[in-house]
Amino acid sequence: MLVRYKLPFNYLFACIWLDYAITFFLAIVSFITFRVTNLPLIPLSIPAFLGTSISLLLAFKLSQSYDRWWEARKIWGAIVNDSRTLALQVRNFYREDDLDRPNRIAKRQIAWVYSLGQTLRDMDPTANIGCLIDANELNEVKQFKNVPYALINKHSQDLKKLYSEGQYNEYQQVKIDETLVRLVDSMGKAERIKKTVFPTTYRVFLRLFTFVFILMLSIALAETDGIWEIPILMLIAGPFFLMEKTAFFLQDPFQNRPTDTPVTSIAKTIDVDIRQIIGNQEFPEPEKVQGFYLM
Repeated sequence: MLVRYKLPFNYLFACIWLDYAITFFLAIVSFITFRVTNLPLIPLSIPAFLGTSISLLLAFKLSQSYDRWWEARKIWGAIVNDSRTLALQVRNFYREDDLDRPNRIAKRQIAWVYSLGQTLRDMDPTANIGCLIDANELNEVKQFKNVPYALINKHSQDLKKLYSEGQYNEYQQVKIDETLVRLVDSMGKAERIKKTVFPTTYRVFLRLFTFVFILMLSIALAETDGIWEIPILMLIAGPFFLMEKTAFFLQDPFQNRPTDTPVTSIAKTIDVDIRQIIGNQEFPEPEKVQGFYLM
C-alpha cells in the first residue's frame, strides 16, 4: 500500500517508460513525416474530442479498480476483528485453568492469517508458520491445495473435541462457530477478488484508443513551429498513462506490488494482538515502510 504522498520519480518512470518510448517514437515519426511531405493535418478539435472521451473511460475504470482495492481492504479489516474475537472466545470461554489447548488454537489463527496472505500473493502458504503450529500439523496441512482452509478445518476439529469434553457450552460453541463462518466468508471474498480477472478487453481497447488519440494529436500538433511538438505531446500523454497504470495496479490488490492491500502488515498486527492475549511476549518485528509503501 502506498503510504507517501511524494512518490519517487524512478518508480513513476518505471511504470510508464514503455508507453513513453512508444509516444516518443510516434512523435518523431510524425514530426519528420509532416515536414517532408504535404499530407493534410488533422484539426485539433478531433483529438481533443477523443481525449475527452478517453478521460471519461479512464475515470470509470479507475473508480471500478479502486472499488476492488477498497473491498479487499475492508475484507482484511473484518479478518482483523474476527481473528481477535476468535482468540478471545476460545480462551475466555474455556473452563479449565490450563489454557494450553485454546492457546494452540489462537496461535493457529495467527498462522492462518499469514498463510492466507501468502496464498493470495501466490507465495508459499506454509512459509513462516512452522513456529506457530506443531510439525505434524504442518506436514498434514501441506498436503492440501488450500492450506488456509485446512487450518480452519483444524480449528473446527479441535473445537468439536473441546465441546464434546464440556469445555464450552452450547451457546458458546455456537458463537465460536459464527466467528469461524465469518472467517471462511472473508477468505472466500478475498479469493473471489484474486481469481476474478478484471475484463481484459477493457484495458486492451482503452490502451489502443489512447495510442490512437496520441497519434492523432501528434498529427494535429505538426503545425507547431519548431520541435516543441514533441515535448508538448509527451506532457499531454503523461497523465493518461499514469491514470491507466494506477487503475491497472489497483484492480489486483494481491499481486505482491507496492499498491497491494498490506496483508503482511495486517497479519503482523493480528499476530501481536493475539500473542498479548495468550501471554506470549515474543512479538514479531512490525512491517517496515519500504521507502514509500507498506506490504
